[in-house]
Amino acid sequence: MIRAIATATLISLLPTVSSAETLFADVWADNWFEMRINGQQVAEDSVPITTERSFNAESFEFEAERPFVVGLVAKDFKANDTGLEYIGTRRQQMGDGGVIVQIKDAGGNVVTASNSDWQCLVIHTAPLDKSCEQASNPIAGEGACTFEAMDEPTGWDLAGFDASNWPQANSYTEREVSPKDGYDQISWAKDAELIWGPDLEQSNTVLCRIVVE
Repeated sequence: MIRAIATATLISLLPTVSSAETLFADVWADNWFEMRINGQQVAEDSVPITTERSFNAESFEFEAERPFVVGLVAKDFKANDTGLEYIGTRRQQMGDGGVIVQIKDAGGNVVTASNSDWQCLVIHTAPLDKSCEQASNPIAGEGACTFEAMDEPTGWDLAGFDASNWPQANSYTEREVSPKDGYDQISWAKDAELIWGPDLEQSNTVLCRIVVE
């Protein structure tokens, strides 16, 4: 049973039941995220991914009954399937991603925090050859600019989904991700880590999940 409060707006997804609890989430993402609880959206990054330097932090509340599944969609900006940014300019490059999450209960206790216990599936990887970054005319799917993409697996953010073959999340240091613009405004729990796919530059869209008991 879930009811979400995103910023000042109350979104009632299902009627509140006595066993549901109010939870408080903080998320910082480079560049964009969407959070779902048991398959239902409770928050979305308020800054469009197309905004330059769109990484920022979001804090919000939602209600859920344990156990529940946290499903996080995280995306780094890319101009197209080459995986590059600023194509045709002097700044043409591969972007790099990163996301950190913590969820606390009403007493301030950490319910879950992003780390290598989470599982993350990369559904868009590009470019497969990093030399694409130097191409004078990068074209998705050609030469060094090939890519791999897949749709979201059906039901991946629900309790009944079999994620046993999903890889564990890769965790990164602050030095590796260089988080900014909102990151320092959050007091992160010691167990909260920056996570992403296996490559900060080539992994462009990742689906991360964990079951909270």
